Amino acid sequence: MLGRMVTRAGGAPVDADYYHADTEDGDHIGDPSEDALFMLIEGLDQRDNTFVAINPADEDSAWYASVSLLDDGTYEVERHDPHQRHHDRTVENDPHHIARDLTIWLAGREYPKRTA
Repeated sequence: MLGRMVTRAGGAPVDADYYHADTEDGDHIGDPSEDALFMLIEGLDQRDNTFVAINPADEDSAWYASVSLLDDGTYEVERHDPHQRHHDRTVENDPHHIARDLTIWLAGREYPKRTA
């Protein structure tokens, strides 16, 4: 089972086997599920929590994803994986759709700790 923990800024280290998600206001989730990604995205606001950054637990991996809340209430979604020569940026409206698509995209990344 994946180690899933949520902490606030200044909290204990988060256990992540594959990737972690961080928000501007300090939420941190190790190996977030689709539901957890949805909650992080839905929790974005214009004041002090405008983005979610998703990065690999393995510091040697170069891919990343991010979701940013735009002024008009839409979300800019960026996914970048130089190993697979993939980089895209889209604007989306639905946090459920974003979380589902990110979960699928994240499943396609390479993870050193993943067993065959």
